[in-house]
Amino acid sequence: MIAALNDVARAAAATAAASLVLASPLAAGAAGVAWDGFVQSHLARRSHQVDCPPGTACEFPAAELRGQLKAEGKISSGSAGFLGRFDLVRDAAVGDTRLVTREFFGDLTSEKAAARLGRQVVTWGVGDLLFVNDTFPRDWVALFTGQPMQYLKLGSDALKLNLFPGAANLELVIADFRSDNVPTSQRFIFADPLPAGLPRHAAEPGGLEISGRISGYLENWELAGYASRTHHRSPAWRVMSAEIIGTYPRLNTVGASVTGPLGKGVVSLEAGYFDSRQDRDGRDASIENSQFRGLIGYSRQVWEDATVGFQLYGEWMRDYAAYRQSVPAGFPAKDHVRKVATVRFTQLFAHQTVTLSFFAFLGLSEEDRYLIPSLRYSFSDNLWTEVGANLFGGGRNGMFGSMRDNSNVYLTVRYSF
Repeated sequence: MIAALNDVARAAAATAAASLVLASPLAAGAAGVAWDGFVQSHLARRSHQVDCPPGTACEFPAAELRGQLKAEGKISSGSAGFLGRFDLVRDAAVGDTRLVTREFFGDLTSEKAAARLGRQVVTWGVGDLLFVNDTFPRDWVALFTGQPMQYLKLGSDALKLNLFPGAANLELVIADFRSDNVPTSQRFIFADPLPAGLPRHAAEPGGLEISGRISGYLENWELAGYASRTHHRSPAWRVMSAEIIGTYPRLNTVGASVTGPLGKGVVSLEAGYFDSRQDRDGRDASIENSQFRGLIGYSRQVWEDATVGFQLYGEWMRDYAAYRQSVPAGFPAKDHVRKVATVRFTQLFAHQTVTLSFFAFLGLSEEDRYLIPSLRYSFSDNLWTEVGANLFGGGRNGMFGSMRDNSNVYLTVRYSF
């Protein structure tokens, strides 16, 4: 206990020091430095009893106390500023105390351009929890344990440049590689076709990643084009003689999206091509094949304080015959075309202090599902609580069905200051 308290004290001191470092360069000409944050308790409990392997957080895959401190400021002219968000987390599920830099960047802006340097969250595309041209890192563990949605995206250590020449906006992101936070046996239970007992090591790639976006409006329609030179963010595992080695294969992407009014709602379309540069003939089963991705979505208000949205998403794998021939015995084979539908319903009650939400992933090709119901109540502008669930089901070979032993219910309480 004493050691854990010492860890918390040291991390808190580091948080305060980092925030002061951010603020000091702007102090002389600052229009003001704003400080705020929150404390949050989050608990997720498995919804049914399962047999857990040793080392897995079985009953409670998430049990954490989190405090965030945010510092934000700008100079009087508004042409330069900074923002820092630092989370101090005590994660009882895995016995860990850590300081997390969520965001930590400086801004320079002018009438025709803007630059941002540091750790920042970048989000592209038009999908609702479906991603086509957004190749930036994500935290799937946060999603699957019911963390607030702001924790789905991870920050990238990057330089982002924006140009506003006129009819179109240009955005360029040059970033260091960061992998997704994917489910592991530390918190989750799932079938693992790789040999047990061998040590695993994943080597992150060196060099920088480059992504670009151009966007603009044609009457009431927003159009965007995307391109990136990046990597797959989940490791490709290979069994060696005495260990299992993971790499992050190179990836090129290109795509486009369009969003605009249709009837009484909004329609969204997005498409992209994923060029798996290290396996263009599709003969390496450990590397994702090149594929086309696309989605179409529609959302609208159905009555006062109620909205509904639908999406249809697909992935079409290239060189499927070569892929099937390369799948090792005992490994589940993916579908040639993976199809997923989603439904979202949101209803506000009691002067918008109560939010009822339901989101469903429906695996049409893999015959599985992932349901996320939730209910949030805001006691005041500073205090809210939410109860919800992450419910997985269906065939175990599907993406969501493979997680069926990890269904959980969660409770979050947050106080902001």
